Amino acid sequence: MNAPIGQHGVRSIQDVIAIEQVPYRSRGFAETSYEIIRRSADKYSDRVAVRYLVTGKPDEEPLTWTYRELLAGIHRAANAFTGLGLVRESVLSYILPNLPQTHLTLFGGEAAAIVNPINPLLEGDVIGKIAEEAGAELLVVLGPSMGGGSWEKIEPQISRLRKLKAVLQVNRAGSVDSTDGKLSVSASGVPIYDFDILLALQAADALAVSPPQPGDVAAYFHTGGTTGVPKIAIHTHANQAFLASSTELVTDNGVEDVAFGGLPLFHVNALFSAGLMVFGNGGSVVMATPTGFRNPEVIPNFWKIVSRYKITWFSAVPTIYAALLAVPFDDADVSSLRYGICGAAPMPPEIFRNFQDRTGIRLIEGYGLTEATCMSSLNPIFGEKRIGSVGLRIPYQEMKTVVLDEHGTYVRDCAVDESGIVVVRGANVFGGYKQAGANVGVFIADGWLNTGDLGRCDAEGYFWLTGREKDLIIRGGHNIDPSMIENAVMLHPAVSVAAAIGQPDAYSGELACVYVTLKPGSESTAEELRAFAASNIGERAAAPVHVEILDALPLTAVGKIFKPELRRLATERVLSKALADAGIGARVSAVIDVKHGLIATIDSKADAAQVKTVVDMFAVRTQIKTK
Repeated sequence: MNAPIGQHGVRSIQDVIAIEQVPYRSRGFAETSYEIIRRSADKYSDRVAVRYLVTGKPDEEPLTWTYRELLAGIHRAANAFTGLGLVRESVLSYILPNLPQTHLTLFGGEAAAIVNPINPLLEGDVIGKIAEEAGAELLVVLGPSMGGGSWEKIEPQISRLRKLKAVLQVNRAGSVDSTDGKLSVSASGVPIYDFDILLALQAADALAVSPPQPGDVAAYFHTGGTTGVPKIAIHTHANQAFLASSTELVTDNGVEDVAFGGLPLFHVNALFSAGLMVFGNGGSVVMATPTGFRNPEVIPNFWKIVSRYKITWFSAVPTIYAALLAVPFDDADVSSLRYGICGAAPMPPEIFRNFQDRTGIRLIEGYGLTEATCMSSLNPIFGEKRIGSVGLRIPYQEMKTVVLDEHGTYVRDCAVDESGIVVVRGANVFGGYKQAGANVGVFIADGWLNTGDLGRCDAEGYFWLTGREKDLIIRGGHNIDPSMIENAVMLHPAVSVAAAIGQPDAYSGELACVYVTLKPGSESTAEELRAFAASNIGERAAAPVHVEILDALPLTAVGKIFKPELRRLATERVLSKALADAGIGARVSAVIDVKHGLIATIDSKADAAQVKTVVDMFAVRTQIKTK
């Protein structure tokens, strides 16, 4: 029996509407990320805010910070950044794994300037492009003493950052010797400092500058793997504080809650699930190792970690839930665990059912995007959870589906259960990308954000995604821009046109695949093109696992590549192979349904339960016909 949940959260759309009868501003919520943490430090000074497991083993002694110590560290970080010349409009780019210093960089950076978190798993050139586009004046990175090759990857990018004032290295304790924190100077003349030594020299009791205001920019988040000029979403403090407060009303988390933070702190999900959603109500977060869930110790020990620290909730992607299914409870007591959130990618129904049946833990699917700060909808923790739905809109944010014409102009709202473009409007919605040219078509009339996702809303207010107009590939919760794959494949002299999509995958949700046509008279093979693409893509996760050469690509009436048809072909191919590998004879035919999106029909003489076991591993809507 799992722990009881609170009594004040959302159960239905009527509860959302009831919450909104009290004006948001009259609730007195904090309006900046700094104010959220400062208030909790005042109220919960000696309560534990962060526990950090260095190895991920459940019996290790964690590093621990109280709210008072967390705020002091944030003050030290902000004051160090200010001392290096940063002002409110300056940009600090950090390329860090999950470390205690990452929390200080993130929230200290937002208190003094603008932070730009960058995925440390990207190739060095891509990291350099993002930091350059952001206008980085300060880099916070791993030093060479930390190993792993991170510094060696990033150091060559320093010379391209024309605004750069300094570099801060996070080094292994005791590995450097400096009284003032200064270590060396880069080849381009940029001073390099040790993060911990420099912070220890700063005042901890207050900010050296005025605290941020709600309208100040807090962060620049890059929106996924890209080549060329990356898109950078602008988040204000008001955006972040609103989302933290609105989700607090939905979840009803409190001071006794303990979250597990295993997602990377360069991503908006972790900013909230291992940060503001926890710190806003005086709870605590358990962080595990620099690589979080990717560390080989974490998933095998997860239930023991839950048992020792009385974890009450966590956020993860479908691949993590699938991996946890294979880990036995043994003697671990997981009764404290109330729910797990999944919102980065669609959850395959089989994983959803198996996880809940085996663990008794509620799975809560939601939906969000960087451009809406993080979250826009969530299945009610306290009410009916509809498998396959992304739930109800969060309080004080509007959400609906609309019909747009071929130019992206608003035509009308959709009827109940009619598929259309999902649009959102509210204080969590960003003001646009840093690059003005990237904002074309992002907003429709009256401030509604065009998410680019297709969906429908049922009569009870639950939203269901039916496809993606914007065509991002979501591999294990990580967004991959298909253009980076297409551009790489198009470099091959034999390729005429390339279209990249995400094909279904039982583990990662989606994997990249590419459909191409060849130039007249040219020759190539699928394997040659696959290897060529992999060698020209700056992000290994984006390398296509399948390349297919077609005589012609499907086109819309106005001559654009019609990717839903390619996803239909890929779905038929992937499901057919999975069934064949399982020894099940079947014919798979997929269609694009107006209401439900892509549906795959499986005709088979095999037992329906056997067929269902295979196809339910994929996040694909299916119907099974057996004879």
